[in-house]
Amino acid sequence: MKKVLVATEKPFAPAAVAKIKEVLDKANYELVLLEKYTDNSEFLKAVENVDALIVRSDKVTKEVVEAANNLKIVIRAGAGYDNLDLDACTANNVVAMNTPGQNSNAVAELALGMMVMIARGNYNGKAGAELRGKKLGIHAYGNVGKYVAEIAKGFGMEIYAFDPFVDKEAIKKEGITPVDKVEELYSTCQYISLHIPANDKTKKSIGFDLLSKMPKNGTLVNTARKEVINEDELKKVFAERDDFKYISDIAPDCKDELAEFEGKFFFTPKKMGAQTAEANINAGVAGANQIIDFIENGNTAFKVN
Repeated sequence: MKKVLVATEKPFAPAAVAKIKEVLDKANYELVLLEKYTDNSEFLKAVENVDALIVRSDKVTKEVVEAANNLKIVIRAGAGYDNLDLDACTANNVVAMNTPGQNSNAVAELALGMMVMIARGNYNGKAGAELRGKKLGIHAYGNVGKYVAEIAKGFGMEIYAFDPFVDKEAIKKEGITPVDKVEELYSTCQYISLHIPANDKTKKSIGFDLLSKMPKNGTLVNTARKEVINEDELKKVFAERDDFKYISDIAPDCKDELAEFEGKFFFTPKKMGAQTAEANINAGVAGANQIIDFIENGNTAFKVN
């Protein structure tokens, strides 16, 4: 019987675990659970003899991969996979996958919810502003970006997008205005919703040059990764523009240094984009199904290494 380890320092909801088990039981696979572990040695021990692994934000390092004697596939339940050591996976013949799209609506709803909150002054009792008629720029028009656009249409926002990897005509067909250069997106739009991954090319790529181009009352919305922000330059923007606002689904390392700009920022206490009951279930179940499909049929549709 094939063994599938679900290793989650921050566990899936019980309903999600039950659904994952249901899928695996039907395929005659055994579910092994490691939840709320406090030391990496527990992870290393648990992974020794399993065929597959599902994680959330848990780090699958070279040490973890090399400790897994029978591991064939690791699934990151979610879109971002910077917590997986892809080189180590490849070197040890382990297929790495993510579950794109499963958390997208949850992240998009959070992005719009935070926009409403910051536009209303964090609900401080004073007059705020409306989203209707404002220009929204979507930086990376993937699964999440598309959901953001769909929801923002309901708010009556004017939507632009920059993504060099998506055909401009396809963007136009969805009622979105594509732009040729990222600088144009930032100089045009009062709100920017950021959805780029964190990699060698994008880390610290969002800094003063782009943010200083934003129109008056420019607001950056980051539901991607904190690492894509150049924090030294972010502080410079705050210092030079008293109209600039930043909302993020995880606090930057320089959070304490921004205290003097209270009311101009909001950070969730932990990464919450995928923290809905629906997304929790969707990503976990998708991971279980992908494992079975790979082991039984060789399907590598969502391989990232």
